[in-house]
Amino acid sequence: MQAYLWPLLFTVFVWWFTTGVIIYLDGLARRTFKWTITGMTILLAVALFGTAEVAQLTTMWAGYLGFTFGLIAWGWQEVTFLTGAITGPRKAPCPADATGLRRVRYAIAAILWHELATLVVGAVILFISWNQPNQIALWTYVILWVMRQSAKLNVFLGAVNLSEEFLPQHMRYLGSYFRHRPMNGLFPFSITFSTLAAAALAHIALAAEAGGFVQTGFTMLTTLLALAILEHWFMVVPLPVTALWRWGLRSHRSEDQTVDALEERITTPAH
Repeated sequence: MQAYLWPLLFTVFVWWFTTGVIIYLDGLARRTFKWTITGMTILLAVALFGTAEVAQLTTMWAGYLGFTFGLIAWGWQEVTFLTGAITGPRKAPCPADATGLRRVRYAIAAILWHELATLVVGAVILFISWNQPNQIALWTYVILWVMRQSAKLNVFLGAVNLSEEFLPQHMRYLGSYFRHRPMNGLFPFSITFSTLAAAALAHIALAAEAGGFVQTGFTMLTTLLALAILEHWFMVVPLPVTALWRWGLRSHRSEDQTVDALEERITTPAH
């Protein structure tokens, strides 16, 4: 059982911790973003180099490393997006009267460069691990990409809990592209197909040799997908999700207080 427990715990901790770190960094003062992006870009280069190196290895530790490198590559996407460095040509709220295809066009324009960047980095990972026995980094990235696309579509179509509080102040305009609704038609399909995929990954992990590369890697992939499914359920179940990353949101509160103070100073007449 320990052979499954350690990769599971590792995945849960890394998912929780890295999410909190990204939330914290993206909520800091904008003058810090150049250092954050520089640091993450260096980590991305290390992750891509590391992916190429471990792609030929099928040891237990190669599974851990492949998973970590795939997670770092996705973390770079999140940081560059939430800092506002790579978003899209439109950096304004969605007009209140925008509906149908017009609303779709505005939403795509708001995140277009980010979406292209996710495809470019994914293509690089695919290239450097092509026909290699260790595909954990690639599958980690693919799971995160697919489930994030699903999450974006679901909040665009409508959900109860949109988690807008996780957006840093300078990205709050993206909340205008979300829609508050009890449910949307895509959500049941998102949950059903992702759950079936998680079951398939779990089957591979359970059928593999305990402590081996396949068992370790696929246990982490199964856990990651299960956590992404849990995040989807958070959209429709009104739970205090912010409690999980309250420590990361401290920088957002500081930023909000600074903005409020500046606005008050501007609007308060001088005596």
